[in-house]
Amino acid sequence: MRHLTTAPVFAPLRPLAAVALGLALTFGQVSPGYARAAPDSFADLAEKISDSVVNITTSTNVATASHQNGPMVPEGSPFEDFFRDFIDPDGQNPQRQRRGSALGSGFVISKDGFIVTNNHVIDGADEILIEFFDGDELVAEVIGTDPNTDIALLKVDSDEPLPFVPFGDSDEMRVGDWVMAMGNPLGQGFSVSAGIVSARGRALSGSYDDYIQTDAAINRGNSGGPLFNMEGEVVGVNTAILSPDGGSIGIGFAMSSAVVTGVIDQLQEFGETRRGWLGVRIQDVNEELAEALGLEKAAGALVTDVPEGPAEIAGMQSGDVILSFDGRDVSDTRELVRRVGNTNVGKSVDVVVFRDGAEETLSVTLGRRETAEAVPAAVRPKEEPTESEQFGMTLSTITEDMREQLDLGDLQGIFVAAVEEDSDAFAKGLRAGDVITEIGNEKVTELSDVNDQAEAAKEAGRKSLLLLVRRNDQPRFVALSIE
Repeated sequence: MRHLTTAPVFAPLRPLAAVALGLALTFGQVSPGYARAAPDSFADLAEKISDSVVNITTSTNVATASHQNGPMVPEGSPFEDFFRDFIDPDGQNPQRQRRGSALGSGFVISKDGFIVTNNHVIDGADEILIEFFDGDELVAEVIGTDPNTDIALLKVDSDEPLPFVPFGDSDEMRVGDWVMAMGNPLGQGFSVSAGIVSARGRALSGSYDDYIQTDAAINRGNSGGPLFNMEGEVVGVNTAILSPDGGSIGIGFAMSSAVVTGVIDQLQEFGETRRGWLGVRIQDVNEELAEALGLEKAAGALVTDVPEGPAEIAGMQSGDVILSFDGRDVSDTRELVRRVGNTNVGKSVDVVVFRDGAEETLSVTLGRRETAEAVPAAVRPKEEPTESEQFGMTLSTITEDMREQLDLGDLQGIFVAAVEEDSDAFAKGLRAGDVITEIGNEKVTELSDVNDQAEAAKEAGRKSLLLLVRRNDQPRFVALSIE
């Protein structure tokens, strides 16, 4: 099993602690109206579901040059040619093969042999061996994987129907609910641990993250194993732990079943994921941006760019704030990304946007994210020159020499040559090399445009000036104070 000390899901946490792979969070399913007491024993539940949990052993061929283990002959020795011809008669420098192995966990989700685990458990494996609770072993094939959520779907062929476990609704889990984790920790074989849900909705590094955090003991080897509620339903897939030394310290993470079930359905049907794609670049709306845009509260997803795609076809514009997607309110960018990704490709959805002080409904037919991501985006640099000082910045019009030198292409706007460190602009993240393309939702190309838009904002009673700034072709909105 691949250790997640370098797992991408924990990149943001590495400065705090080393990360080890394969943990799960457990939580118990509870009716909203009351809290469930701790069970006298987990034995009945463990006995009920243990037959559906599996150990996973993977093997990988690792090539090593054969001469590395051959006789050592000094360079220039009369025996050098003899030994080279003896070891490598065809001159192909043959490779020796050694076997590398890794351990993980998984669980059966259907009687005909579909098995769920983590992608990192089986990634790069030449052979995958499934060991069942009764000691039987079967070879598995990979049906499909999704690195974005670290989920993989396997399949074994069995002469007899296999015991399996159903998925539960992770959205019903509450902080404090009991959960139980099962798996193959540290290669010790089938093991059970219990704890509570210690946090919900954790995001580590992925766009589709929805982790359940638990204090149930999980260690290396638990990766891919199930996290059960007290009804014996899988509410999460144990994925990672936060640990200073690679062992369990009571902070484990399981990808929620709300995410996993959608991924598994697509892997079963297509052998790959097919996520919805809106085709916009977005950022969260903070209080200052909300005030500058005229929004009553800081919510929704602010559109910073609309490249060619579904949203552009539907008429969406930079500066729109997406308030609702497919009939449900949008609180922030993370929620929108997840909701779009979980929507079927080709579906026509209503998207409510806030534009010029009013709401407008657009009908968008979603594309496919995987196809869109396969098309490389243009990358444009940044850097300097000169001309007028405003809002603590040295601003310049873009000359043809600058356009060629800085590879700005046909980008139109005002160039930021320098930013004073004690200015509001610096505090808001503006830096030399940025290009201001819009102010107050109006395109700007001349320095006089900056003053004009600032005056217009003051006349409208606004305290902030809304700027659309591009850096390395990545747009974002910034609200500068004009008081």
